Amino acid sequence: MRFLEGRGHISEQEFAALMTEYRQRFYRIAYSYAKNEHDALDIVSEATYKGLKHIRSLKEPSLFLTWMTRIVINTAIDDVKRRGRWVALEDGMVEKQGLFADPPDEEILFDLYSAMDILEPEERMWIILKYFEEYSFSDISAMLGEPESTVKSRVYKCLRRMRTYMEGGERDGKSGKRTV
Repeated sequence: MRFLEGRGHISEQEFAALMTEYRQRFYRIAYSYAKNEHDALDIVSEATYKGLKHIRSLKEPSLFLTWMTRIVINTAIDDVKRRGRWVALEDGMVEKQGLFADPPDEEILFDLYSAMDILEPEERMWIILKYFEEYSFSDISAMLGEPESTVKSRVYKCLRRMRTYMEGGERDGKSGKRTV
């Protein structure tokens, strides 16, 4: 993205080149919400349209990746809300080098996705950005306009809820009551 530094705007051709460069990243984010290829591609397509439509609102072209990631996440969250529920994992795992030292077996992956399903879409975003997309706490803070301490607090709260679920039951996260 070096060609964007010091520029005031992004042309449609540059937008297309950047979308091509980051398409796998955006797809992984969308897939982690949709859990199937078709819906993930729809989310990326809709986010691409929104990004292109609002490209002039991007004040600092060097922040394209952060800006577009946020559009993809918001589009994915809207899609989940529109469908009103999480769908079952259909196509297996989305591969990403470096995410796991050894690929997890399907049972572990299913358990992980099941634990993520207890989170609200907005909560799920924290886990995806930190552990699937490997953003630092400070990067997430800048991306979402939240204090770094808030980002850490929300990520760790989500991890505690997921761990509780995986250890044998879900806690609602507010009262601490266990649900079956």
